[in-house]
Amino acid sequence: MSDSNHLTCWLCERELGDIVQWHHPVPKAKKGKIKVPVHPICHKTVHANFTNNELARTGDDVGVIRDNPAIAKFVAWIANKPADFDAPIR
Repeated sequence: MSDSNHLTCWLCERELGDIVQWHHPVPKAKKGKIKVPVHPICHKTVHANFTNNELARTGDDVGVIRDNPAIAKFVAWIANKPADFDAPIR
């Protein structure tokens, strides 16, 4: 079991840095209750690629999200970046 100092990102599985955001895999607007820790850049990337309706349909299955070609490309690109790395998202 990991302690709070060694949380990993739900999306990219890298260790989290100083700034942690909490993402609802099923959006709150769609009755989602579960929250998972993510890097800010990973959070922005999920929302840039999926609507709330699409996220609701995936449930909390991160594998479905990672199988998306744009997300897979992002996860591969971000893999070796520092924990607090940030950049604009298209």
